[in-house]
Amino acid sequence: MSKEPSDTLQICLSYILEQLRRHDENCDDEIVPFFLGINGVQGIGKSFLVSCSRQALRSGTEFINKVQMFLILARVNHDVRTIVLSLDDFYLTHDDQVQLAVHHPKNPLVQHRGQPSTHDLPLALSVLASLRGGQETDIPSYDKSAFNGQGDRKPRDQWTQVNKNGQQPVRLVILEGWCLGFRALNDAQLTACWTDAVKQCTQGSHYRGRLGHNRLEDVLLINEALKGYDALTDQLDALIHLDAEDPQYVYEWRLEQEDQLRRERGSGMTNAEVANFVDGYYPSYELFTNGLRSGVFANRIGAQLRLVIRKDRLVKEVINL
Repeated sequence: MSKEPSDTLQICLSYILEQLRRHDENCDDEIVPFFLGINGVQGIGKSFLVSCSRQALRSGTEFINKVQMFLILARVNHDVRTIVLSLDDFYLTHDDQVQLAVHHPKNPLVQHRGQPSTHDLPLALSVLASLRGGQETDIPSYDKSAFNGQGDRKPRDQWTQVNKNGQQPVRLVILEGWCLGFRALNDAQLTACWTDAVKQCTQGSHYRGRLGHNRLEDVLLINEALKGYDALTDQLDALIHLDAEDPQYVYEWRLEQEDQLRRERGSGMTNAEVANFVDGYYPSYELFTNGLRSGVFANRIGAQLRLVIRKDRLVKEVINL
């Protein structure tokens, strides 16, 4: 365990390379892809980590940035065929999301995409199964700008195809998502968490969360839906958890993201809209983060890496679970 601030990318690449080495040793000559999950709140750096890791693993010493020398010293076999998936790409179609919202009109947590229950789990599981079997696979894509920002799945002819004849087979599958690895609570645990949050909210304490502002039946719906996500988590060979030291950092990090989008595109959400957007996710951070911090793989020591991330996005602590 390290408590000195250090570089997220270098730590994660070292972990990934070691996991791949062990995986390849156990698979002999058979090509079986390794499934890596990455969890982290919005704005913590998941996309940056995934993008740089994929580029480094594919191009090795041709990757010109601060991890170049690290990769040379690692003496690994580069050119690892990597495919990156996001839970976002498995959101329900626009029509299905509208139907979900209509069926639960008083539940603010499912009026838009994001929370557990708003993903197409059968589609996600079928894609992972196809990749695990080394089959030709169509990777879905989601257009967040469709329907004035409500979003919709792109047509199938715009999906990415991998493992086609003549292509190098996929060796590493990275699946990233803000709720990947969350495990549902039992009803008693959830009710206790919710009751405590409501108590803090109504007593005028310095409560900063959002769970206490939601109805119990609304969060119970999310918790019940989350049980189905175990099938995704259980597909993973390893999980990297980018853990914000204080989950409240997500509000500032998400504002930074939106500010960058406004500079690049000339438009974006206002600060108030960003806060409202994050509010919709925050109850799940309150409910399920502690379980993720404790470890999500029973009897699989070393399969989870937890990086405690400071507000400046440097690593404060590294924990192997």
